[in-house]
Amino acid sequence: MGKKIVILNGSPRKNGNTAPLVRAFTQGAEQAGHTVTEFVLDGMEIHGCKGCFGGHSGRPCPCVQQDGMARIYPEVRDCDVVVLASPLYYWNLSGQIRTAVDRLFALEEGGENLLRGHGRAGALLMAAEGYGFEDVAGYFDHLMEHLRWRNLGHVLAGGNGDVGDIEGKPELQAARELGASIR
Repeated sequence: MGKKIVILNGSPRKNGNTAPLVRAFTQGAEQAGHTVTEFVLDGMEIHGCKGCFGGHSGRPCPCVQQDGMARIYPEVRDCDVVVLASPLYYWNLSGQIRTAVDRLFALEEGGENLLRGHGRAGALLMAAEGYGFEDVAGYFDHLMEHLRWRNLGHVLAGGNGDVGDIEGKPELQAARELGASIR
């Protein structure tokens, strides 16, 4: 039986070097019989977390803020795998994806914790001009530990300064294989 996969794409460039990683991962996952839903966060109105602790996991939109996250919450609530896809910005995820990840906390609040555990898994896809992935990979690994999700790993593609530089690189095949390997 296929898995339900949600990709949170935090790249502000629709056709930047993160997009081919997402496409390759999606191809592998869909060929393996999985369903993939991608959210391109830059095109969505998502506000930063207010730290109000007013969320409640039992509501259809668990956060007190009503914005683009209302489309994401039900998909994440019901999925098996969450993939974070982002360019590397100052040794971290982009602001777009950090904002969405912070807001997922509402699924942990006020009722049943719908984020931690539940047999989910996560993966990280990143493209960058340089190769300084250590900090963000460590953050992702700690996030997987906190959420008690199975860590499917990272595909980290450095050396991509200009749009299109990633084409033909082995990380695209690694992303495809990661998508196909999900069980």
